[in-house]
Amino acid sequence: MSTAPKSEILKFAGMIGYQEAAVVSRQITKTEAGNVTLFAFDKDQGLSEHTAPFDALVHVLEGEAQIIISGKPFDLQAGDAIIMPADEPHALKATQKFKMLLTMIRP
Repeated sequence: MSTAPKSEILKFAGMIGYQEAAVVSRQITKTEAGNVTLFAFDKDQGLSEHTAPFDALVHVLEGEAQIIISGKPFDLQAGDAIIMPADEPHALKATQKFKMLLTMIRP
């Protein structure tokens, strides 16, 4: 998976497309300290409940999604962001097509 070019203006929403009945991802950058990844979810697609050993920031670029953190649902739309805490179970589902930027920083 190639990363995005450096020292260029990036238009995140245009860097990834939707695929019918699928989740698409594109890595923007990755280092030992963490990574930044774009995702595009078709409506009703999602990620099942899981945990991560470090905090993760989700920034919704377009569309809408529901993110559940430790059993509590959060409805997000374009422009919204949320931090999913380390070691807490979380899942997400596209309530309509949506794109997000996921930033994970390792402690």
